[in-house]
Amino acid sequence: MAHDVSMIGLYILDVLGRPVTKIPDGGNVEFIEEIRLTVAGTAGGTVVDAAKLGLNCLAVGAVGEDEKADWVLLTLEKHGVDISAMQRLPGVPTSATILNVRPNGDRPALHVRGSSDHFDVPPAMYDQVFDAPIIHLGGTGLLRTLDGPPSEILLAEAKRRGCTVTFDLIATDANTINIVKPLLPHIDYFMPSIEEARDLSGQQSADDCAVVLMDAGAQACVFTLGPDGAYFAGKDGTRKTSPAYDIEIVDTTGCGDAFDAGFITALHHKMDLETSLRFAQASAALVASGLGSDAGIRSFDDTRNAMESLPVKPA
Repeated sequence: MAHDVSMIGLYILDVLGRPVTKIPDGGNVEFIEEIRLTVAGTAGGTVVDAAKLGLNCLAVGAVGEDEKADWVLLTLEKHGVDISAMQRLPGVPTSATILNVRPNGDRPALHVRGSSDHFDVPPAMYDQVFDAPIIHLGGTGLLRTLDGPPSEILLAEAKRRGCTVTFDLIATDANTINIVKPLLPHIDYFMPSIEEARDLSGQQSADDCAVVLMDAGAQACVFTLGPDGAYFAGKDGTRKTSPAYDIEIVDTTGCGDAFDAGFITALHHKMDLETSLRFAQASAALVASGLGSDAGIRSFDDTRNAMESLPVKPA
């Protein structure tokens, strides 16, 4: 196949600054330590991290025709990502976010929805998009055109062609389950945060959330639990909890995307379940140690070393 993975969905330019303790009054200035630009989003952040981890990646999303689009595409290419399936849409801005990162890692955001609201994957692109063993759809909830029946058609086609489907979402609310539920029968690995899983399932414990989502069709659930680590549940009865790494957190932006990239990389390398969760956790921990959605991740080997050497939080 042409690629190891196709990353479909939300592509954003993030502008991040830290540490931000307050927004200055009037036209005054506050000085901070660091400002970064990154390619982010539940597909964009994931594809950059997966490329850094050594995967041959196809980016499938949309940008505008503005200066932000130029930077996003150039940066994807710099990381070795194939951008031939990225769409440049006239008349709309590239999706972008300003993130004011607080000293504790919280990140209040100002977001322009932009091009991702207008993105779709027409059937004429299917042969290109599905020429990979793993298909990741990331960003459901902020993909106004693709959300709903178009996503169901897309994922059903991916499964018809024998692809493994991984899935993540963003910006859940009480109505998101109506978008997600028809997709679940086509999803092999559903990878939301525990907060998102609770919103979707109406349950509280990780296992109860997973049971509801698997009963609706998902083959397996992989939840990020923040400081409590990660949780895996499979329809075959497999259950596994993986503790978090004990690190100093700088910025939590993109940690879920990095976890997804790590888990997808583990699938590519056919790692066992415990190692897959640890590798995904290490990917997220590296990102949390710096500013932005790709901070800390350098290579597959470096991440594998981090997996084996970073301290683990006590049970």
